[in-house]
Amino acid sequence: MKSCYVSIDRLTGVVELQAVDDITIGDYVISELDKGTCLGTVVSEPADTVREDLPRIARKATEQEVIDHFQLKEKEKYAFDFCRRKIEDMGLPMKLLSTEYLFGGTKLLFYFISENRVDFRELVKELAKEFKIRIELRQVGVRDEAKIVGGLGNCGNTVCCRRFLNNFSIVSIKMVKEQGLALNPSKISGICGRLMCCLAYEYETYLSLKKNFPKIGKRVRTPQGEGKVVKHNALMGALSVQLDEGKEIALALKDISAAEQQKNGPPAAGPADKGKQKTDNGRGQPRERQQNPPDRGKQRNAGSREQSAQRQTNPRDRDTPKRNNGQRRGNGQTSKPVTNEEDNDQ
Repeated sequence: MKSCYVSIDRLTGVVELQAVDDITIGDYVISELDKGTCLGTVVSEPADTVREDLPRIARKATEQEVIDHFQLKEKEKYAFDFCRRKIEDMGLPMKLLSTEYLFGGTKLLFYFISENRVDFRELVKELAKEFKIRIELRQVGVRDEAKIVGGLGNCGNTVCCRRFLNNFSIVSIKMVKEQGLALNPSKISGICGRLMCCLAYEYETYLSLKKNFPKIGKRVRTPQGEGKVVKHNALMGALSVQLDEGKEIALALKDISAAEQQKNGPPAAGPADKGKQKTDNGRGQPRERQQNPPDRGKQRNAGSREQSAQRQTNPRDRDTPKRNNGQRRGNGQTSKPVTNEEDNDQ
C-alpha cells in the first residue's frame, strides 16, 4: 500500500492519505475527512507505507470541480464580513477567525475563539437565512488561532503549526529545564502565548545524551581535584564542576570518568560536609559503629531472663528482713548475719 501527503486548508494542514493510481505532485484530489468532503493538493510522491488506518483519497478532481471550488473560496470573504457584523450587532463575546466552504458548497464553517461558552443560536439562524446552506460554528483554542492566522516565531520563520504541524503535543516546563534554557517567557513562548511546540522536538535527544551525566550537586573527581557538578552541556558532552576551593572549571565528561577510574573509592567529603560527622571524643574522630547492633537487645533479654530465674529459685529471700550493717532493728546489739545453713539447722 502507498500513501502521499495532501495539503487541505489552513486549519487542517497537510495530512497523509492512502494514494490512488496515477497521481503526482500538484494534482487536485478529493477525500473524505472528519469534517466532510474536502479538496486538496498533492504535495509528495506516493511512497510505500505500513499504516492501514489512513483516510483514503476518493479520486482525482476534474477541472470543472476545481474551478467551482475556487469560486466558492472567493465568497468566503463576504461570509466572514457578514458574520463579523452580526457578532458586533448582537454583542457576542467571541472573535471570528476564519470561514471555509467545503467541497461542493454543502457546508459553510465559521471558526471562532472565546474564553467562555457562547449562545450563538440566534447568530446561526441569521447566517442560515443569508446563505441558505448548512451552517456550522466551531470554537477553537489559542494554538488553532495561531495555525489559522499564521505569523513568525522567535526563530524568524513561519510558525510550525502553520507550515506542517497538525497535532499539538504537550509541552511542559520540565522540557525547558532539561535543555538548559532560561525560564524567560518571552524566549520560550510562541505567538499563541503557550510554550513553543519546538521545545518538544529535541527533548528525547537531551534525555538520552544526559543519561550518563552525573546529577547536579553530585561530588566527582577531576584531574584538578574534587568538587560538585553545577552545570551540564549535553550537546558538547561537557559539564562544569565547582572545586572545593571555590574555582569553577569546565571539562569533558570523559575526563571525569577517567579520573573516577584512576582513584577507587567514594569521593572525600567536602569542606561543608566534614562538620556533619558525629564524634564521641571531641577530637574529630568518627564514632565506631558496632558490627552487630541487634546483639545488644539479645544480651539484655538474656540478662533479664537470668535475673528472673534467680528470683524464682529463692522465694524466701523476699521475706527475709534486710540487714543494716549487721544490726537488728529495734536494738543496738550486733549479731552474725543469718545464712542458709543456720536456717536449715533451726
